[in-house]
Amino acid sequence: MADTAPSMKLTYEGAQKLLNAAVAKAREMNVPQCICIVDTGGHLLTMARMDGAFALSFKTALRKAQTSAAYGIPTGGVAPALEIKLAIGTDGDRINLFGGLPVIVDGHVIGGIGVGSGTGEQDREVAAAALAAIPGAKRFKPVPGPD
Repeated sequence: MADTAPSMKLTYEGAQKLLNAAVAKAREMNVPQCICIVDTGGHLLTMARMDGAFALSFKTALRKAQTSAAYGIPTGGVAPALEIKLAIGTDGDRINLFGGLPVIVDGHVIGGIGVGSGTGEQDREVAAAALAAIPGAKRFKPVPGPD
């Protein structure tokens, strides 16, 4: 077994590209958002609270970004029966709200984006649009709407 493995890092410049693309999408949708971009350790690289966004949504946006970066999967997909247990088990660090997406390039999780202040579907749409700013970043489908 190898002692080291190759890795990639999300730079500040890359994080700013994600943020700018997310803000542009939120403006296009006319939905002011709180947007957080983190590295793989969940450390905040950049953020924005757009005018009109709910101020406390910064907290959920950060947790969404951290959760998606830590697990390498979109937030919001955990069965409701498990979400409270996971939240308690992680001292509230794991969140199960739509709007968090991992930033994955060439199979490497390099960070996460979390968006909050709209509906879960709007948050996810803004996060997904941001990923297009990073060449080669994995794309995620929108949240399925109600039947």
